[in-house]
Order: sequence, then structure tokens, then C-alpha cells
Amino acid sequence: MENVIQEFILYLHDVKRTSANTEASYRRDLNKLANYMEEQGINDVSRITVTNLQSYLLYMEREGFAPATISRNIASIKALFHYLFKKGLISEDVSETLKAPKIEKKMPEILTTDEVNKLLDQPSGISPKEIRDRAMLELLYATGIRVSELISLKTTDINFQVGYILCRDAHKERVIPFGMPAKRALTDYLKNARGELLEDQDSDVLFTNCSGQPMSRQGFWKIVKYYAKKAGITADITPHTLRHSFAAHLVENGADLRSVQEMLGHSDISTTQIYANMSQNKIREVYARNFPRG
Repeated sequence: MENVIQEFILYLHDVKRTSANTEASYRRDLNKLANYMEEQGINDVSRITVTNLQSYLLYMEREGFAPATISRNIASIKALFHYLFKKGLISEDVSETLKAPKIEKKMPEILTTDEVNKLLDQPSGISPKEIRDRAMLELLYATGIRVSELISLKTTDINFQVGYILCRDAHKERVIPFGMPAKRALTDYLKNARGELLEDQDSDVLFTNCSGQPMSRQGFWKIVKYYAKKAGITADITPHTLRHSFAAHLVENGADLRSVQEMLGHSDISTTQIYANMSQNKIREVYARNFPRG
């Protein structure tokens, strides 16, 4: 099966233009499948049956593989067999009936409003770096955008008069409003910090590092970790925690899911639904804790 897997990986690389990480993931998953089949005495991919594949998935479950890992392996197997069937190398796609295990969605880490305020208050100095850090944190929480979107913003994406940012992801553009705290922090940054960070360099990138270059994801991750520790927040938060907190706090205060979905850029509202579930769970906890006959 090694030659077949290699041919499939080359197809992904040359035709699908997949990344090196994606190709490595497919190769790893399919090599595990090949090793299992060889142990069962099957060396030719055309001899693999539905029963063989189901037996492999049962083996993964017995070995304690996580549902997410099994789901990813199923996706790799389906992609391989679909490719082989299209090429005419097998007469039937025996992977078609495979179903991924149900994966329970973990509740995301959410900060309380008090924790958010403590975090946003940490960069309180007047150095260009702290002014920039305050603006980035304020805008991230005010809009719920992804870190990749935050560090990709251009100066022309900010509309101060109306109070919104124009955010672009891989599929579309969306307009997201922001409030006065973020507006004040951004104004301060553009007036008193950005020019010093750029040091006469020409750039349309909104947020730069201390060398005047575009901020990296890792650089901002370190900023969040630093101020979280300084604020005494014990939860292991990431920049994405502010996105989750933004959405959860909106829903908790009565925002409708469709509006939150639009601001977050979710293609499916079921992804946004998790924040409503969290809000309902909180209401039940408050009821049970405070109602005399709860």
C-alpha cells in the first residue's frame, strides 16, 4: 500500500495544492491503516472491504483513540478511497458508509466581565508598546474577531466616524461595530504610539511589533499570556478566549444569535448555539443556587 499512499500524497500536493502539514497528517493516518491491514495479511488496497475498515475503527476505539482522532482518520481514509475510485484503481468505494463518531463539543473557556476588565486594565502605561497592547486587547474583546483577523487589519479598515471595523476572512467581508473604550484606545494608539513603533517605515498594517513589522500570532499570544498573569487570572487563556468571552457576554445580555453569528463570521449558526447553551446553563445554576424551592 505504500506506493498507493505516496501516489495519493503527490496528487494532494500537485493538484489540490495542500500544505505540508496537511500532507503529513494524511500520510500519518494512512500509514497507520496500512500497518494494520498488513498485520491482517492484506497488502493490496483493492482487497480491503467495508468489514476490514470497520474492524480497523473498532481497533482504534479499543486502543483508546479520541473520537476527534478517529474522525480525522476516517476523513483521510475516505479521501484516499475516493481518489482511488475516481482513478479506476478500485471497483467500489468501500469507505462510503463509514461514519465518524459523535464528538462532544467542549464548552469554551470564558472570562467573567470582572476578569476581562482586569485584563484590559493591565497595559496602563504610556509607552508605545503598552498603548498598542491596550488597543489590541480592547479591539479584540470589543469585536470578537479572530487573532489572524486582528493582526491583518489595515489602517483603512477602521471607520472612526461610524465606529466599526471592516473584517476580511477567507470567504467574505463583515462589518463589526465597536464601542467607546475601543475607540479611545485606538485613537490613542494611532496618535501617540504607532508612528514611534514604525520609526518612519511605510506600512498600512494597523498593528505592528516593536520593530515596525506586522504583529505575529505568536507575538500577540505572548502579550495575552503576559497580561493575564499580571492580572492574576489563573485560567489558561489564549487570544481566542477573548473571542469566546465577547460572544458569551453578548448572548448573556440578550443579543440574538443571528447577530452574534454575523459578527463572529460563523457559516453555521449551530456553531454559535454553544454560547446560548452556556447562557442557559448559567441561568439554571443561578436558579438552583438562589431559589428557595430550587
